Amino acid sequence: MKNLTLKNIAAACGGVYHGDAALLEQCVDSITTDSRHAKPGCLFVPIVGVRADGHDYIGQVMEKGALCTLSERELPDAGFPYIRVGSSLQAVKDIAEFYLGELGIPVVGISGSVGKTSTKEMISAVLSQRYRVLKTQGNFNNELGLPLTVFRIREEDEIAVLEMGISDFGEMSRLAKIARPDTCVLTNIGWCHLENLKTRDGIMKAKTEMFEFMQPDGHVVLNGDDDKLAQIREVRGNVPVFFGMEKTDGVYADEIENCGLKGISCRIHVDENLSFMVRIPMPGIHMVYNALAAASVGRIYGLTAEEIKKGIESMETLSGRFHIIESDDYTIIDDCYNANPVSMRASLEVLQQGLGRKVAVLGDMGELGEDEAALHEQVGAFAGQCDIQLLICAGPLCEHLARAAREQNKELEVVHVTDLGMLQEALPGLIKKGDTLLIKASHFMQFEKIVKQLSPSDC
Repeated sequence: MKNLTLKNIAAACGGVYHGDAALLEQCVDSITTDSRHAKPGCLFVPIVGVRADGHDYIGQVMEKGALCTLSERELPDAGFPYIRVGSSLQAVKDIAEFYLGELGIPVVGISGSVGKTSTKEMISAVLSQRYRVLKTQGNFNNELGLPLTVFRIREEDEIAVLEMGISDFGEMSRLAKIARPDTCVLTNIGWCHLENLKTRDGIMKAKTEMFEFMQPDGHVVLNGDDDKLAQIREVRGNVPVFFGMEKTDGVYADEIENCGLKGISCRIHVDENLSFMVRIPMPGIHMVYNALAAASVGRIYGLTAEEIKKGIESMETLSGRFHIIESDDYTIIDDCYNANPVSMRASLEVLQQGLGRKVAVLGDMGELGEDEAALHEQVGAFAGQCDIQLLICAGPLCEHLARAAREQNKELEVVHVTDLGMLQEALPGLIKKGDTLLIKASHFMQFEKIVKQLSPSDC
């Protein structure tokens, strides 16, 4: 890992080194917070969590050959090198900031209320047509996950595409301080994390904290169809690149053709003289926005129209993120990773493109604050307007969703159960062969168990 000597690590995090001075110029090979992943030459970062304290595993890690460990405590009898720090979590962020600065590669930072992960995947697929790209994996987008993602970058990587997720004020500033993005991408300002951020204006304020640590000659890529983001005229002297379908003075799409669950085609205009037709391999009009964001970033980094098109068309879906699963009995739209009112509506729109009987299996949405009941009602009313035949809801908040759907559409079959266990028990008797099923809820509802219950054994 470039320049990550024990000496530099201690300096980066303000720690005090204890141990053999001869090791100070030695670089660590990897950094981990999980004792199970410790290996020779690594640096172990013991995190104090709710269920476990990483300090309890320092001995085991050093026996596995770790080069050094951080520690928030004095280790007077340690027969191995360690760096004493005030906070392991702060230290890991400081080390990541130092390491990314030493690598000196461009960083694309991505955030927004909805579509962060799909946009990150799309941008990575596009940039990979020319560059070696390191991207965020899974949900490693928070104050611990982002540093761990940074530590996966190696000198041969040419661009980092980093997703940044937040739920409160100040978090984005701390993430952006680590990433110091060259390009900032914001997908939209929707209704999520209202428990702390309260309003869309609050969400806007929190998300745009990313700009505080953008590189001086950086780029800002914004959804021009979002009423909040469209108000941004300049960022630290830089004029944003806007993308959209309504806003056609930036990167935009037209000639949109719905291909059902097989995807969507459109023409993308990257400037007034250059456009191309592309087939986006995932369903839903919202995927056009993701493709437009990727096209915008691709042009910033010098890709040709052919490279951008190839990258968009090569994108693969992730489990839990509009992943289509075909079985002998059902077509499953696995979108169970997370949910908020905007993404719920988008998923219900996609469901209507399915074949056979269309069934929405929905669960509670979290972190919506004091308006959570009303926001569930709004989704229920929208579901009642959709061309679906069965709505199955689980969770206490979904009682509001179910009631609103019934009031909106007296002919829609609506079933509500109180929890996941009851849903798992009831589901086989409710669905039929040939159904297209949307599975969606906030992550805490654990709807991935529903996907597993219904999926073929080899999925």
